[in-house]
Amino acid sequence: MEIRNIAIIAHVDHGKTALTDAILKQTGAAKEGVTMDTNALEQERGITIYAKNAAVEYKGTKINIVDTPGHADFGSEVERVLRSIDSVLLVVDAQEGPMPQTRFVLKKSLELGLKPIVVLNKIDKPAANPARAHDQVLELFLELGATDEQSDFPVVYAIGRDGRASLTPDDLLMGDTKASMDLTALLDLILEKVPSSAKATEGEPATAQPFNLAYDNFLGRLAIVRIYYGTFRPNQNVFIKKTDGTTRTGRTTKVFTFRGLERVEVEEASAGDIVLIAGLPDIYIGETITTDQNSAPLPAIAVDEPTIALNFLVNNSPFAGKEGKYVTNRQLRDRLMRELEVNVGLRIDFSNSDYFSVSGRGELHIAVLLENMRREGYELQVSQPQVIFRKEDDGGLREPYEEVIIDTPSEFQGAIIEKLGQRAFVLQNLTQHGNTVRLTLLGPTRGLLGYKNMFIIDTKGEGILSSRFIGFKPYAGEIKKRQVGSMISMASGKSLGYALWYLQDRGQLYIKPATEVYEGMVIGNTAKGEEMMVNPTKGKAQSNVRTSSMDEAITLVPIFDLTIERGMEIMGDDEYLEITPLSVRLRKQFLTENDRAKARR
Repeated sequence: MEIRNIAIIAHVDHGKTALTDAILKQTGAAKEGVTMDTNALEQERGITIYAKNAAVEYKGTKINIVDTPGHADFGSEVERVLRSIDSVLLVVDAQEGPMPQTRFVLKKSLELGLKPIVVLNKIDKPAANPARAHDQVLELFLELGATDEQSDFPVVYAIGRDGRASLTPDDLLMGDTKASMDLTALLDLILEKVPSSAKATEGEPATAQPFNLAYDNFLGRLAIVRIYYGTFRPNQNVFIKKTDGTTRTGRTTKVFTFRGLERVEVEEASAGDIVLIAGLPDIYIGETITTDQNSAPLPAIAVDEPTIALNFLVNNSPFAGKEGKYVTNRQLRDRLMRELEVNVGLRIDFSNSDYFSVSGRGELHIAVLLENMRREGYELQVSQPQVIFRKEDDGGLREPYEEVIIDTPSEFQGAIIEKLGQRAFVLQNLTQHGNTVRLTLLGPTRGLLGYKNMFIIDTKGEGILSSRFIGFKPYAGEIKKRQVGSMISMASGKSLGYALWYLQDRGQLYIKPATEVYEGMVIGNTAKGEEMMVNPTKGKAQSNVRTSSMDEAITLVPIFDLTIERGMEIMGDDEYLEITPLSVRLRKQFLTENDRAKARR
């Protein structure tokens, strides 16, 4: 059977997963309602977080499909996948056009010599403009240095949600042809344009390279590999080679291929296929698995370096151990060690006995890990995220930079440019489309930390902000960001509505009435930017004239609901974010005012 290997790449929320789900449904590889986004967090957030494999059969050909994340924080997943496939489906929203991650994934694809198939999706949106989107994609191809052959890309128009595609937008919108009622046009184009994977050659040594990792409670670490030559079987002696020439031995125990979304155990898998191999507990991405000790290793697969770091600590607040199942330093270490088995974009320093320094690609990358841990029953606290600086040989300091693209109603552009300008961002381009403006800005990653919530307020929830990491550039200087102070509880107990009613005029509250608080817990912020000690447990005094039950009709404004991501954005450098299975709290590192004063000396 012939094999085609493709990846679906796009900016976040441009419809990759919906399109993949529709392909699975049409080919009978998955039932109605089954989706590639199987993780609970993915379903809740509506985004792809982890790259996933599937396989379908169409007209006697096996098509291996890899669905990739669209968010910039998970860009390292995309890079690795691109090395293992033969072509890509570049999905672009016909209304939004190319976005930051579109540029990133397309650049990587072109550099590897791939010839993308462009899918202009969501052409049924009211403001969709397929012709304009096509021109923008072509401009992007030329800007990124695409060859003449790459620039002459085939185009398919699609409504991924409905599982429909056509070679012309009019047919799709009108539904005039039978082909436009499903994804036949896209599937036929894949068979026509994607080159066939290599066939197994008799006597050729088996050679494969892992581009992703998985974990099974019974089988341990699994290598997701592309087989380049030969045939792999269970119970096969292999050599594992690094690019530096070092070699170690191993033995496969099981080989799995993909059928739909399921993995199927097989007795052999041949060149060109994408499979899982079990039995190699120390395998790592980019290494070469081969049956020939003398064969040269395949070119290495680069993994992006982290851009932010923070400390993970055992929770030592007054509420420690009340909600969590796993609360000790050893349990935390074991969990982070397991995460390193599959999360290759993560770096962890275990050298300090008091905390673990965790580095990742961005706030969302770390937040997803923390959310998974709390759902598993872990209890911990983390420090404020800090960007990772690099020192050059000449003594100069370099830091990560981001390209930010913002789509917003024109009336808000002034506030956005002003606020990001204060955070060392420089406006690169401004494009007007009716009442909407697209801003392109360039600046340090530090400037984005803590800005997203402010952006939502400034645009009244109507703006869209996307960013991509572009590399390390010279240090941008000091950035003054935090304009609010902390409202700190000076008492322990249960918060009362009466006390919060008085406090809400001083800033924004993070807690509701009847919330358990402790001394040193941050219960809100202050608008004037100064720290304030307050007592949220104080009730109304009784007298002969007034009783504690009088004047109960108090009105509280909605609180700022703390989530892990929000907490990481707003926390100060002398604060911890306390994360438990049921709660997210903000606290001072030193709980008493006396201890904080000593620390400041």
